[in-house]
Amino acid sequence: MADELVHYEVQRGIATITLDSPHNRNALSSQLRRELKEHLTSAASDDQVRVVVLTHTGSVFCSGMDLKEAAGASAGDQGVNEFPAILEQLWTSPKPVVAALKGPARAGGVGIVAACDISIAATAATFAFSEVRIGVVPAVISVTVLPRLLPRQAHELFLTGETFDAKRAVEIGLLNSATEDVDAEVRRYTDMLALGAPNALAATKEMLQQERSTNLGEVFADMLKLSAQHFGGPEGQEGIAAFKEKRKPSWVPAEG
Repeated sequence: MADELVHYEVQRGIATITLDSPHNRNALSSQLRRELKEHLTSAASDDQVRVVVLTHTGSVFCSGMDLKEAAGASAGDQGVNEFPAILEQLWTSPKPVVAALKGPARAGGVGIVAACDISIAATAATFAFSEVRIGVVPAVISVTVLPRLLPRQAHELFLTGETFDAKRAVEIGLLNSATEDVDAEVRRYTDMLALGAPNALAATKEMLQQERSTNLGEVFADMLKLSAQHFGGPEGQEGIAAFKEKRKPSWVPAEG
């Protein structure tokens, strides 16, 4: 549809979700939030989708909440109330999510970057937790951002609202990569992710996000159970057979 703000396309197992609202710097308006949520749901439920790429048109990846919509609204009517569901979808998606930024991210946009499994940005991209400078708190995005950032850096950047570049974003753990060729770097990652078995990828992502007991024996017992299930499961057995037979496992996409 010509009037949609978020586009969805699937090719060779990659679902590309594109924010296309450049007139307001891809701000998280009510329409954009709704469409983004719908497309993330579609990608998660489609067995043909192996990897999700979240990208954008225009010069800005995402500028955060739509402040025009926020102006004059009460606390209960703020669009930010819908934002946790989107960040949770990204964080818990059974399919790996790759963010591809060719421009800046601010506030809620940085929360999206942090919620993705892998985030790649152009070297010229910049970032800022600008909330305190307009009298609000980066509370919702802290849920996805704080697990990524070093504590000292988080305090500095959340409290000052200072703009920082992609190189520093990599150094503090917000980005995986800063590059001059975002498209090539995205392809490098998606090609690698497509080699992983779908259920194994989903289980590994879930494992990475679990809180672990301080009892080492309990942790080993839980991890042994998970490991044995997948060694003996259909994917594990197919992977072992493919290794022995020197062929690609059945889940690896055919060359296109």
